[in-house]
Amino acid sequence: MTIFTCLTCGIEHQDTFRPPLRCEICTDERQWVPASGQAWTTRDELEAQGYKLVITELEPGLHAVSTLPRLGIGQRGLLVCTAEGNLLFEPPGFIDAAGATRIEELGGVATIASSHPHLTGSSIQYSHRFGHVPVYVAAADKQWIRRPDPVIKLWEECVELLPGLIMYQCGGHFAGSSVVHWPAGYKDTGVLITGDTIAVGGDRNSANAMRSYVNNIPLPASTIERLLSIIGPLEFSRMYSAFGVLESEAHTIVERTLHRYIAWVSGTMSE
Repeated sequence: MTIFTCLTCGIEHQDTFRPPLRCEICTDERQWVPASGQAWTTRDELEAQGYKLVITELEPGLHAVSTLPRLGIGQRGLLVCTAEGNLLFEPPGFIDAAGATRIEELGGVATIASSHPHLTGSSIQYSHRFGHVPVYVAAADKQWIRRPDPVIKLWEECVELLPGLIMYQCGGHFAGSSVVHWPAGYKDTGVLITGDTIAVGGDRNSANAMRSYVNNIPLPASTIERLLSIIGPLEFSRMYSAFGVLESEAHTIVERTLHRYIAWVSGTMSE
């Protein structure tokens, strides 16, 4: 049997003789299917086409894990390195021997997690490569699991992924959308790792949260207020989303611009 990967979202699916008729992730209103129709690939096909895993240091203790060329949604996975083990957050939908060796040189992988179902990539392949480490999935999003496996651990509300790395369920983009707080990150000033639960604006000075980013579906004010109530007590000066970074004063920027978001969706802002 074969592990098929959706070309549009880059998410692995369970072993089958033939690819599924459609990708449930991409047919949901938060995603999209190309006009050309559903398409599938495999790890071997991607490697034959020249895809490779690229590991890049972002700051001490933090590395980007991505593919070249870009695959699927194209998120920048993160390897958070700690004395208690490493977290692989939102791995891409491809793994190769050279990339895995480089990750091993950085301490390997102790646990895997993602902010929400869109960015799970090839989590199970990575887990199996690094000793069947746990893959954390919010229980609220279990219906979106595309490749069931015993390594998956369901959780709710809050979970310690590793000592010093706490994951909080915020909801919003998905019911289980989550963030990871890394207090020791960025010179001990704190880092918030958000995936698409909170996105960095194009101006690198704002934050956003949506039900669908690609289809422009906003979230209600009550959901943003809940999100702010969860991250409000956390100390962080830097924030990494799936594609961007708020390099400084991240907590202030998130609070300011998400309150602005609330004002706009509530109709209290002047045009």
